[in-house]
Amino acid sequence: MNGEEKRREQESGQSAASDGQPRRPEWADDNGLSSYVQAERPPAPKRVVRRKERSVEEYVQGVLAGDRTILAQAITLVESNASRHMDLAQQVLNELLPHVGRSIRIGVTGVPGAGKSTFIEAFGTFLCEQGHRVAVLAVDPTSSLTGGSILGDKTRMEALARHPHAFIRPSPSGGALGGVHRKTRETMMLCEAAGYDIILVETVGVGQSEFVVRGMVDFFLLLALTGAGDELQGMKRGIMELVDAIVINKADGDNKEKARMAQNEYNQFLHYLRPATPGWETKAYTCSALLGEGIADMWRVIQTFVETTKRSGVFFDRRRQQQKDWMHAMIKEYIETRFFADPIVKEKLPMLENSVISGAKPVTAAVRELIEAYERSLGGEV
Repeated sequence: MNGEEKRREQESGQSAASDGQPRRPEWADDNGLSSYVQAERPPAPKRVVRRKERSVEEYVQGVLAGDRTILAQAITLVESNASRHMDLAQQVLNELLPHVGRSIRIGVTGVPGAGKSTFIEAFGTFLCEQGHRVAVLAVDPTSSLTGGSILGDKTRMEALARHPHAFIRPSPSGGALGGVHRKTRETMMLCEAAGYDIILVETVGVGQSEFVVRGMVDFFLLLALTGAGDELQGMKRGIMELVDAIVINKADGDNKEKARMAQNEYNQFLHYLRPATPGWETKAYTCSALLGEGIADMWRVIQTFVETTKRSGVFFDRRRQQQKDWMHAMIKEYIETRFFADPIVKEKLPMLENSVISGAKPVTAAVRELIEAYERSLGGEV
């Protein structure tokens, strides 16, 4: 080793001994040697402490006590697709069943830019101040490419998220129909059991989600903007027939007069449509969620709706029909899951898909062949 190399080693404090062990650098004294050697050792791996899984009783008692942490954990449990979590979730829901069904369920939809989050925050805060407990189930769309979602509803509803009587649960849609998570109904049950008497379900406002949410709420609200003439051209009649009220939002400042004009146009259009709820006339209203104007009026409309439909029995008939529809939906989901999990289907499906894509086999014939193969595999079961 020449003098220049030795000098560089001394300056850097790095010098290897012949036995391969790290030598003390020239600048380290006897007291500093142990810390130097310690620094050369690789860091110890971090211990992963796994949280003890709660029992059914712990979940049930925590939810009934209104514990927000346990409620959030219970919702995560029902959203899980792991078989052991699904079994545990069903036990929890079964125990909580006597404590559900006592809330008013309100669906909120609207085109992007209509101010759904602003309206829900203003409406939810108003209800909390009136002594109600409000749960917001806000479903974010899941990307079909990455599988990710933004989950930004708590960020958009900061004031409501801080209120002690409110609970906001943003959940990814998981690619479910129209962006509505397939576990939303179970989440709603948990929130009701926890004592939340107003449930607000926000849709992502795209495609078929309105039909799904209509099947799980009592009152369905559509948020719209001014310029009703243009909007009506693009709205499907089927969507308009689903809602119990239309609210023209952002009716403030220079937009107030335009909002009133839009209200009149919507009311003229609604007059010729079949109402979504028998015995109830769907009407348009105006509000400014930003200023809080019209929020109290909207709550009075919903209260009148609930009183009217309970008196006529429509409210309870709809709840019973929703339970029946939910059961049928669950049956279809179970059959579909079992079908695609079958080994024979897994084996034959890619080949049949290629045959259909290449044009070698008609779609109908491919489907029939696959179903017949599945039925034969079932026939072999004991």
